Amino acid sequence: MKNDEVYILAIESSCDDTSCAVLKNDAVLANVTANQKIHEQYGGVIPELASRDHQKNIVPVVDAAIQKAGVKISQISAIAFTKGPGLMGSLLVGASFAKSMAMALQIPLIEVNHMQAHILAHFIRENSMELGVGSSVNVTKTTNNELRTPNFPFLCLTVSGGHTQIVKIHSHLDFELLGETIDDAVGEAFDKAAKIIGLPYPGGPMVDKLAQSGNPNKFTFSTPHVNDLNYSFSGIKTSFLYFIQNNVKTNPDFIKENINDICASYQNHLIKVLLHNLEMAAKRHHINDIAISGGVSANSELRKQLMALGEKNKWTVFIPPFEYCTDNAAMIGITAYYKYLKQDFCGLDEVPQARFGL
Repeated sequence: MKNDEVYILAIESSCDDTSCAVLKNDAVLANVTANQKIHEQYGGVIPELASRDHQKNIVPVVDAAIQKAGVKISQISAIAFTKGPGLMGSLLVGASFAKSMAMALQIPLIEVNHMQAHILAHFIRENSMELGVGSSVNVTKTTNNELRTPNFPFLCLTVSGGHTQIVKIHSHLDFELLGETIDDAVGEAFDKAAKIIGLPYPGGPMVDKLAQSGNPNKFTFSTPHVNDLNYSFSGIKTSFLYFIQNNVKTNPDFIKENINDICASYQNHLIKVLLHNLEMAAKRHHINDIAISGGVSANSELRKQLMALGEKNKWTVFIPPFEYCTDNAAMIGITAYYKYLKQDFCGLDEVPQARFGL
């Protein structure tokens, strides 16, 4: 193995997806994920069931990733795992496996912050791209039609089922939190509204799908007033609940007759709230490289409106492909790669944290 070749085996198990990736430097050789379908019948993730399925899935997922990557165990330079934030039972499965593997191979162990990893997904290079070209995970191209990564410092709107944050990224490992939700995350606001109107879990993607045939200006909802660049989605959820209840009282078929307009209006409202603060942050910090990350960044309307806002403000917008929006081990691996370059390793006594700040 060449001295400049770093092979990272990364494990992600923060919620209900068991994922393993193998990276050669910043390039993904394999990224394998096992999803858990059992939670659909309960309308949300059941922590105990999630941890049990991680235990069943982690060995075959890791084996599949290594086989797909075409590397030998002896080539692995370090083992990375998600330290948090996430479900404690799920995190423990991934952390325990990573520790055991690192100890058996006598190689370094690297802990990774899940939210930092979502942001650094923009720096993943796919193995088919030549060295030095840049990341293949964003939609923005240079004048030479080459895919590239954001320039530091840049802003990232990180949106998921558990988090909503605006982060200023000074370097690969230097993050500054500018604003975040003070209660519920925007992904939770999508899923809870979907549940209220009878859509299956996870509801966010279904809301997005139905909204494409609806009128985004048909209905209105409350707008939260939060200090500075922070968010609040609890009041919007309550507003939506009362809106549905009041209309169903007068018309039992209200949801069925207006499902597309309901989804379009609610989705549009959430996105306007998200982008309002992002635009303020960009102007305040004089930054024009803007990115999004996290599961909700897969939302088609968010992508569309962000691109439009980018054209208006002359931003360079970076949007990850769907594979790197949701939880995946490749993003853990790319973060671990940059930590490896700094020799930022952890001990076997490292403990997962359900709450883990940037």
